Amino acid sequence: MKIVIDTNVFVSGVFFSGPPFQILRAWKDQELQIVVSLEILDEYYRVGEELSAQFPETDLNPAFELVATKAELIEPAILDEAVCDDSDDDKFFACAIAGNTNLIISGDKHLLKMSGYKGIKVVGPRQFVDEYL
Repeated sequence: MKIVIDTNVFVSGVFFSGPPFQILRAWKDQELQIVVSLEILDEYYRVGEELSAQFPETDLNPAFELVATKAELIEPAILDEAVCDDSDDDKFFACAIAGNTNLIISGDKHLLKMSGYKGIKVVGPRQFVDEYL
């Protein structure tokens, strides 16, 4: 199963336990394939670095190495229109379209609100774990 993971879920999975961690573990165990674009990777790194200042005991390198070696890097689709109220979130739909996946995992209200756009379902981490893992 190919999925796109929003930054909040990825970073939460690196720093904390719970459903986001379970999703990353399933990916590490090759039960899932994560699709990313360079723009998403940049955001993962930026937000991860910001949070690591608050949690210096967390080593980000294993997670970033995993993304670099295991994620499917794609060129995002060009969207004809703005999708989300927060246009910065459109990159996740552009990635899902180009990566031929119909599932985004996110806790972001702007993304969740647009679930169903072009057949792409947006679900929260808990719902994903309960329904798919």
